[in-house]
Amino acid sequence: MEQSPSPPPRTILGKYQLTRFLGRGNFAKVYQARSLVDGATVAVKAIDKSKTVDAAMEPRIVREIDAMRRLQHHPNILKIHEVLATKTKIYLIVDFAGGGELFSKLARRGRLPEPLARRYFSQLVSALLFCHRHGVAHRDLKPQNLLLDAAGDLKVSDFGLSALPEHLRDGLLHTACGTPAYTAPEILRRGGYEGSKADAWSCGVILYVLLAGQLPFDDSNIPAMCRRISRREFEFPPWISKSARSLIYQLLDPNPKTRLKLEDVFDNAWLRNKKWGRVEAEESVFESDMCCEGGYKFGMNAFDIISMSSGLDLRGLFETTSRRREKRFTSEKSVEAVEGKVKEVALKLGFRVEVGKNGAIGLGKGKVSLVVEVFEIVPHLLLVAVKVVDGGVEFEELHWDAWRIGLQDVVLSWHHDHNLPISMDIILKVVHIIVHKDASV
Repeated sequence: MEQSPSPPPRTILGKYQLTRFLGRGNFAKVYQARSLVDGATVAVKAIDKSKTVDAAMEPRIVREIDAMRRLQHHPNILKIHEVLATKTKIYLIVDFAGGGELFSKLARRGRLPEPLARRYFSQLVSALLFCHRHGVAHRDLKPQNLLLDAAGDLKVSDFGLSALPEHLRDGLLHTACGTPAYTAPEILRRGGYEGSKADAWSCGVILYVLLAGQLPFDDSNIPAMCRRISRREFEFPPWISKSARSLIYQLLDPNPKTRLKLEDVFDNAWLRNKKWGRVEAEESVFESDMCCEGGYKFGMNAFDIISMSSGLDLRGLFETTSRRREKRFTSEKSVEAVEGKVKEVALKLGFRVEVGKNGAIGLGKGKVSLVVEVFEIVPHLLLVAVKVVDGGVEFEELHWDAWRIGLQDVVLSWHHDHNLPISMDIILKVVHIIVHKDASV
């Protein structure tokens, strides 16, 4: 998105203070803002009704708001907090995605390593299964509409072209929309189509882009590109694994009747491994789909349970802020195994390693300095803190993805990964300690 100097600080209806201009979208200016109620950082989409809202644009704005309200309780879908309006402006208050667009990450790095692409793709499919279960088809999936939060987790955004159940006619959708390079052939043929199957095609294109660093169907001549899409004419770069090729090929089936359904994606061998296997992925969707009687979604992990116990509020220990510049994960491995893995990854990535008297591990490379500390929260459950002492920007840009991938063998879940389940025996151990006021907490 186009960049512009920050605006002078101003407030919206006494509730939010704009702090930084982020860019300009199709019909809105986007700002970073601070809530004057609780200090939270949010993003504000400001729409000028007098300039941009016409007969064609108004339904798109309403559709985006409606879809996001229905879908706001999945961890990989951008959450809408509220909608404010004045005589001249409409303000959409949404989650702030501090990591920016996935498209920008691809532009900087080119293709992604398969473990990282697998992580983003798993989160994308989980979010879309949730959408489809609630009758919403996105219809404009592309890396520009996939955002990353500060923790590096994917957030699906921009539901302006989405289809809701009331848009069906004879059980099908009929509006041609989307970005041609990512659009399913049945939409290009301008016939009736199923939204979920069209989204599955777009997922296949996105996965190809993540792994190849380029589009499978890319031609300045739009009719020629459409012909290639309809005939499935593309080639795989040699570095893409056989199992990943199989998944992409099944998703990019021009025949929607035989195209791989998103419900069956997690059966593919490429996604069946110990970190992102079928069980974890399906549990993620299931947890996101649960709700209480009032309709509000909920999900709890061991740390939430601890925080609810009177006198045992540990949120100050577990919550992260941008100022602390820390990454945290839990592990069921031994302290020795975790520390050994940290040193192994550090040496592999060219970091210097020093162990302090208190057991903390100091790491350094260029301008980046890290300290890794391991804490035992309860028996067989460790909390590991990776603290960035210096070079935070360089660490995020150049080293973080490699560290995350390297440590995956000892990680139970990253603290910000709410969609990764903590095993029930761990939760029961923590609850037992809370009930009995065990001093080890």
